[in-house]
Amino acid sequence: MQIDFEKQNGLVPAIVQDWQTKKVLMLGFMNKEAFEKTRAENKVTFFSRTKNRLWTKGESSGNFLHVKKIASDCDNDTLLIFAQPAGPVCHTGQDTCFGEENQGDSDFLFQLERVITDRKENPQPDSYTTHLFNKGMKKIAQKVGEEATELVIEAFDSRDDLFKNEAADLLYHLLVLLSAKGIPFKEVIAVLEERHAK
Repeated sequence: MQIDFEKQNGLVPAIVQDWQTKKVLMLGFMNKEAFEKTRAENKVTFFSRTKNRLWTKGESSGNFLHVKKIASDCDNDTLLIFAQPAGPVCHTGQDTCFGEENQGDSDFLFQLERVITDRKENPQPDSYTTHLFNKGMKKIAQKVGEEATELVIEAFDSRDDLFKNEAADLLYHLLVLLSAKGIPFKEVIAVLEERHAK
């Protein structure tokens, strides 16, 4: 990737987009050093024109932007960064710097997936999700099987509220299993989309 840092006095705009919801989260600027640090650490780092130094988003708040993919435009003077936010992006506490909620179609499952991934990467002692990850793959897979069985049992009953609760349990534990396997939910959706196209 040959980025043209000379065109705009050593800086290029860097648009950050949520890799799952596709919402634009913020815009910042990078110099060559910030770009290289971003690629090396997989955390978005800008050149702050106000502070006149490199600034890793989340260095104070912990709300890092974890890089999933970087693309450049056709002139190689603008970057598009697909990232997974670890929390609200804006310093005001909002999801995006444009005052929008970071939501898309069926976004709650993606939000839940982000929470699950965060519990895996940043364990919380009182978290059930952390507890599952600590138990390991065998226990996580076992829980998916248990929840699937309970859902099947409830399918033959007339208590829709219990059926919906078991369905929710199955979805949650499936997301935990996917995270444990390192497979994004989006990739499972892609398989369904591919099947649907045939």
